Amino acid sequence: MDERMTALVTGASAGIGKAFADVFGRYGFNLILTARREDRLTQLATELSAKHRVQAHVITGDLADPAAPARLVDEIKNRGLRVDALINNAGYGVPGHYFSTKWEDQRDFIQVLVTAPCELAHRLAQEMVARKRGYIVNIASLAGMLPGTAGSTLYGASKSFMVQFSRSLHLELESSGVHVTAVCPGFTYSEFHDVANIRERVSKMPEFMWMTSEAVAEEGYQAVMRNKAVHINGRVNKGFALLAKYLPDQLGLTIMRARSKDFRKAE
Repeated sequence: MDERMTALVTGASAGIGKAFADVFGRYGFNLILTARREDRLTQLATELSAKHRVQAHVITGDLADPAAPARLVDEIKNRGLRVDALINNAGYGVPGHYFSTKWEDQRDFIQVLVTAPCELAHRLAQEMVARKRGYIVNIASLAGMLPGTAGSTLYGASKSFMVQFSRSLHLELESSGVHVTAVCPGFTYSEFHDVANIRERVSKMPEFMWMTSEAVAEEGYQAVMRNKAVHINGRVNKGFALLAKYLPDQLGLTIMRARSKDFRKAE
């Protein structure tokens, strides 16, 4: 029987999720990969199994479905697997002004980026506590620490929620042996901006503001191993977060009003 620990990675088919799967595999974790695209997951599972000599399981699902988190956990148990590390990574953006979008799109967004991660943590962390060891990584964002923007209205709000949720869960579990970390990347090379249809816009941002998915994942892994409640990726992003913390609210909103068009699609 394989006694390795196992990491569940949501949104594992590309970008930061794929990078986290690679990092956890490299450090000896077996993997459970979940996302909507079975072909990509299957290919990734084959690659990581061979590369790191770990087991990699594929479970497809769409976390926009409210029943998906419970179904995912049930399938994991039915396969005789357990989760020692949960990486809540699945996410995307809904571009445009709030009232130019359909409510159904916003509803699904909240389900994927807020409700599903909370439910998965609730369903899986209790067994981690019983074993006195476990890891929860919630992929938040620098956007959760900055003033609001015009466009992608709920994105920053959802990431701010995940930061606060992680802080609270970190405190609740700090004596249990279960580590909880919110990882907060800034601009990261991935498919995220292509899906949101803002690649041309964000490509104009200076190169020093960008990080690779691999660097974000490696930093995130090290942060959760140290049981750091919140980790902001990169020195530049740490500087932006510190500046935002001390800026007067009105000045922060004024700056974001002027700069939102550089990285948010308003209409």
